[in-house]
Amino acid sequence: MSSIELTPSQKNILQELVNLYRESESAVKGEDIAEKVDRNPGTIRNQMQSLKALQLVEGVPGPKGGYKPTANAYDALQIQDMDQAAEVPLRHNGELVEHSNVEEIDLTSVHHPEECRAEIQLQGTMSEFHEGDSVTVGPTPLSKLQIIGTLEGKDDTNNKLILAIDDMRAPAGEPEH
Repeated sequence: MSSIELTPSQKNILQELVNLYRESESAVKGEDIAEKVDRNPGTIRNQMQSLKALQLVEGVPGPKGGYKPTANAYDALQIQDMDQAAEVPLRHNGELVEHSNVEEIDLTSVHHPEECRAEIQLQGTMSEFHEGDSVTVGPTPLSKLQIIGTLEGKDDTNNKLILAIDDMRAPAGEPEH
């Protein structure tokens, strides 16, 4: 699939739609997105028309209606949608964490390998995790990426672990591009 070039505001709107849809698991109203991205609902409606044309958004009719992202939306945003959340193993100091539910893995500064960080968004409690702990995430369902890191901090509001990456492994046998 070719990647779709989105304008920054389209990307922003699509990202908010995905976030809100994840939280509610039901169609998202244009007004709610408008509020999040600080635009008027008319602008959002216009943008949604173009996102629908790109097949990134579906309109849901009816009183509970609104918009929902299509599978293509995740590709366009390059989000690994962790529907199979439970399948991303998380090890904490070498121990497998049961039901860790890794929701999202965000490699924040991949372009600067010397200061590489990963943000791991979890569902569930993070109280067991402490700075300096060793954390291994993955292999992920899609890219089979495994990240080995040291816990640098926690972002409690977003339920994220911030790791300093010590090592990253992808499956051997595929040449690095």
